[in-house]
Amino acid sequence: MVFDPKKPVSRREVLKWGAIGTLGVIGGSLFNPSSWFGKTVKAMDKHELHSALQNQKHQTMTHGYDPGTEMTNGLQAAIKSLTEFDYGKTSTRSDGRTVREYELVAVDTELEIADGIKFSGWAYNDSIPGPTIRCTEGDIVRIKFWNGSTHPHSIHFHGIHPTRMDGIEPVQSGTEFIYEFEAKPAGMHVYHCHIPPLAKHIHKGLYGNFIVDPKKARKPASEFNMVMNGFDLDLDGANEVYTVNGYAFAFQAWPIEVKVGELVRIYLSNLTEFDLLNSFHLHANFFHYYEVGADPDARPVYTDTIMQCQGQRGILEVVFPEPGKYMFHAHQSEFAELGWMGFFEAKA
Repeated sequence: MVFDPKKPVSRREVLKWGAIGTLGVIGGSLFNPSSWFGKTVKAMDKHELHSALQNQKHQTMTHGYDPGTEMTNGLQAAIKSLTEFDYGKTSTRSDGRTVREYELVAVDTELEIADGIKFSGWAYNDSIPGPTIRCTEGDIVRIKFWNGSTHPHSIHFHGIHPTRMDGIEPVQSGTEFIYEFEAKPAGMHVYHCHIPPLAKHIHKGLYGNFIVDPKKARKPASEFNMVMNGFDLDLDGANEVYTVNGYAFAFQAWPIEVKVGELVRIYLSNLTEFDLLNSFHLHANFFHYYEVGADPDARPVYTDTIMQCQGQRGILEVVFPEPGKYMFHAHQSEFAELGWMGFFEAKA
């Protein structure tokens, strides 16, 4: 196998070169072919380069691969989005209804999705995924959307609302639109741009979670927000990197800390483009899964693995019975080895 800097890199080739360790090496070449690989191929014998890549493959292609713990900007953003919920600016109308106001801005940006790899995307509030919008069923949600991108965009919210607030009409660059509707039904929802070509607008990063809490509060729990997604680095219609909350191996590098015996609730969605399904698998434990989560009294599925198509979402509830590190990842092996893998670390 000889690397050709002029040839597009497929996700299969990335996998062969050894997951995230080599992604950090080749990432620069995907955006600048004359950087790392261009210089290295000229400086090294091709056979030596081949051997080096193969050795790295065997060293990194293991189930317990350690991507390192350097706190990069991208990793910090992924960790922050895990527990950051935007409840908006709250006020009360004359009729007593709660109004929650939010501001979302679409921008063209470049974000770090792994150590050494940056992705040229479109994002709400300069983050992929966008802010996690949260409210209670019956609240009046008012979202002031400013399109600061060079492309037309919109925001389509899943849920029940007037068709004029459905987000299928483009908001032109440099203009504003206010979406306003009653939040319903309760449950775990998502939002995303709905301007053609949809695959491009969603893949580039315009999406996020939209949580509508039921009026009858759920049981107290440690809560985490997760968005499964992928990144097509060479724009060939196939993803080379898979993540939760936008950064490869984020929670393998920094495991999510939980308490033994404490209820943990995960708001999980799939906004991965180009792949029909994504999945969530938990090691050494089972969880209760509420599809969409609209009814807190509904009978959940009790399992260790669930699948979601794009836009599908649900709520996972789990208790960790004893101390230890519980791995979680996509049960598509390729996804896991290209970034979608992490740990819960349960402590007494």
